[in-house]
Amino acid sequence: MFKLSEKILLLCVGESGDTVQFAEYIQKNVQLYKMRNGYELSPTAAANFTRKNLADYLRSRTPYHVNLLLAGYDESDGPALYYMDYLSSLAKAPFAAHGYGAFLTLSIMDRYYRPDLTREEAVDLLKKCLEELSKRFILNLPSFTVRLIDKDGIHDLEKINVGAKELTLGACELVGGQVWRCSAPEQMKKGRVADGVREGLEAD
Repeated sequence: MFKLSEKILLLCVGESGDTVQFAEYIQKNVQLYKMRNGYELSPTAAANFTRKNLADYLRSRTPYHVNLLLAGYDESDGPALYYMDYLSSLAKAPFAAHGYGAFLTLSIMDRYYRPDLTREEAVDLLKKCLEELSKRFILNLPSFTVRLIDKDGIHDLEKINVGAKELTLGACELVGGQVWRCSAPEQMKKGRVADGVREGLEAD
């Protein structure tokens, strides 16, 4: 998560080297624009600037394999969220997600999102998404950082803690972020596991 300005955040996922290098390049250029012109880019302008650079690199010998979310607040237009993928497509959206989590959470956001959500309702919706990820993924993080952007800037909210899984996976071998071999406990060998957990596992 990269802070482009006082009211704009850029979230970047993809190849680890590409994400840092491209996000920092955008971050420094947005800051340079403010120094030269005396005012900050709007979220819309920052999104289009980011998209153009991603498209230019896509047509070069050194393309960046990154997927982006850009969120910000503008005094005249209000809040905005922009979705970008590694092919440099750009779309303004009321909600968005990238990666494997998007397959599990977009339907939840589509079901419960409303334009008039309060801050508390938005946090509850985020908790629903994280709880679903905790149920479906074998490995998960125990807590998540939440940031809010409004007319006063960027604020850190209370972290969301997700309960640990009751299922003990035993000793697993990770290859490229995926579980390929696992010394499985008895409940896994007997098949009492959630759908999809046994995929890619070899029980002893």
